[in-house]
Amino acid sequence: MKFLKVVPFLGAYLLAFLSHAAKVDTVDTYSASMKKNIKAVVITPDSYATGKTFPVLYLLHGYSGNYSDWAKKHLTINDLADQHQMMIVCADGNFSSWYFDSPVDPSYRYETYVSHELPTWIDSHYRTIKSREGRGIAGLSMGGHGALYLAFKHQDVFGAAGSMSGGVDFRPFPNNWDIAKRLGTYAQAPENWEKYTVINMVHLLTPNSLALLIDCGTEDFFYQVNENLHAKLLERNIAHDYISRPGAHNWPYWNKALTYQALFMKQYFDKKK
Repeated sequence: MKFLKVVPFLGAYLLAFLSHAAKVDTVDTYSASMKKNIKAVVITPDSYATGKTFPVLYLLHGYSGNYSDWAKKHLTINDLADQHQMMIVCADGNFSSWYFDSPVDPSYRYETYVSHELPTWIDSHYRTIKSREGRGIAGLSMGGHGALYLAFKHQDVFGAAGSMSGGVDFRPFPNNWDIAKRLGTYAQAPENWEKYTVINMVHLLTPNSLALLIDCGTEDFFYQVNENLHAKLLERNIAHDYISRPGAHNWPYWNKALTYQALFMKQYFDKKK
């Protein structure tokens, strides 16, 4: 009898807990520039039903990944949405887009999609803060490059950007990760490689124009290019947070890194209220 009395209590407790947890949806968004539907994961915090508007952190996956990576592989991502009272949108970069509009393949227009079409779709379907003060963007590896690339070029859309193990200068890797498919080979189109790599875009920034957090592990093959970007930002007097700690290019590192990124974004959003 005691057992039977406990069960309803636990059931009610569990229902109450679940009803106040972050909600995860997979949605079909539309890209007019590429004339196709593109999936995204949208995480809304536990208080979304209150009717408030929320800031949005856009998250980008790495090479060979897709929109579902963050939701599947970061087991506490829902807790971060609740803890920091923000929406999290996990975008798709079609395996190897590098998040720019390819100058050699017109079917890849992921700069247009992530910087314009996706935020427009999210803003029209959810209660968001519809300004740069309510939007941050971050990513890992290819997505780290993409987050900085898009934020540097579209400072009217994103107010904060973060990179985790980002390929922030891909020129030392001319044979890797399908970059040549998006830009042409380095030998044949060096001007594209110079133009589209993030480290050569620092001139687009002015002091305090963006809130920036760059994070890379000391055992990562991208460590040196991140060190180079950090030095260049210091030289140009561009304020930024820089984290360098033991770790490699893997999910154990990114799971911890996202904790720092989410807190950084929360602090940015709070300052802009």
